[in-house]
Amino acid sequence: MDMRQARGLRAGLAEFVADVFGSLPRRDQREKGDCYLRGLMLEGRRKSIDAMASRLPDGNTQNLQQFVSASTWDPVPVRRRIAERLLPLVRADAWAIDDVSFPKDGRMSVGVAPQYCGALGKQANCQVAVSVHAVSDTASCPLQWRLFLPPEWDADTERRLRTGVPDAVRHVEKWQLALDALDEAAAWGMHPPVVVADAAYGQNALSRAGLTERGLDHVVAIRADAVVHPACAIPATLAWTGTGRPSVARYREAAVSVAALAAARGRDAFADVTWRCGSRGPMRSRFLRLRVRPAGRTVGHLAREAAGADGRAWDGAMPEAGLLVQWPDGAEHPTDYWLFDLPEETSTAEVVRLAKIRWRIEHDHREMKHGLGLDHFEGRSWTGWHHHVTLVTAAHAFLTERRLSPKAPTRASPSTRSSTRSNPS
Repeated sequence: MDMRQARGLRAGLAEFVADVFGSLPRRDQREKGDCYLRGLMLEGRRKSIDAMASRLPDGNTQNLQQFVSASTWDPVPVRRRIAERLLPLVRADAWAIDDVSFPKDGRMSVGVAPQYCGALGKQANCQVAVSVHAVSDTASCPLQWRLFLPPEWDADTERRLRTGVPDAVRHVEKWQLALDALDEAAAWGMHPPVVVADAAYGQNALSRAGLTERGLDHVVAIRADAVVHPACAIPATLAWTGTGRPSVARYREAAVSVAALAAARGRDAFADVTWRCGSRGPMRSRFLRLRVRPAGRTVGHLAREAAGADGRAWDGAMPEAGLLVQWPDGAEHPTDYWLFDLPEETSTAEVVRLAKIRWRIEHDHREMKHGLGLDHFEGRSWTGWHHHVTLVTAAHAFLTERRLSPKAPTRASPSTRSSTRSNPS
């Protein structure tokens, strides 16, 4: 937006800032938050602190730098209040797990390492963050952020000290960061209707088990090489011959890849499904829905553990799940695969819609990067990174509110209305 539009939104932004940043103890901090948000939303190719300060009539580089990189305000209550405001507006059909990368030069930015960079589509020096978004077909908003700390950072005392990584923070796998984010939201009293994720999370049996243990319905993408047994497969125990160890129950037919299973059904087994109306008309393709039993060493280990400490009560059966496969017209073979755990009465069209709803995350990331400077932060510290992504989330939330309900008042927050504000001047 330009300066004229910014002036027209000052009253609405002031109300938003007073509420969302109500947990900040000092008035000058909230004023800097207001200034930073205006800088993020104003037109301008670069959203670094220097560039934003130069465009704002009340911009001060030193003040904004201190507010973002050195101030001790806690970003967690701010993110919580954003979630409380946005969830009723977005009316999410699902929460989507994803990660986003930030290419970086040098090695001193917090969490940076040579790793796969989705922004570049290859291995590169970058930061990676795990995010959870509330999504519907018409709107979305980020709810949670977790900065991924590569294993090499655990023992790198120099970089940890220089970037201010807390002593308790260590390398945690991305799928576990996502589960931790869901747990934090649950502690706030917020629960997803369904969780969706791409194959980076769906392929991992521990990730899927974590969702199941939390009682969360989910639709997660998997790769074509994921192996399964048909749902009708039954583990068998061979008769004991009287010598050697007795046989244990297990599947006597080898598990097959989901690609092989789907191809064996043939194209005629796939049915047309329309899942939503896009900008160019109805979106449709051909899909197959099956019941399967995901296989693999980790799945078996988890099933054995669930049966008891020694696994003797396990009958060898793997848990069931739904499998959704897409085979578009014109394709030589199936192209996409999902495992899902949803109520049995869920229609195939609804399963497909949920499997495809992750497109909203790409919209979020594009808007936050290109329009709001998500990847423009030039600081290097743990504190600065978390402050910046929280402020970008706030700017995104404010714009989403204006688009969805520009004149609707927002109820007071139980998480902020009782907070005390010290040093108000």
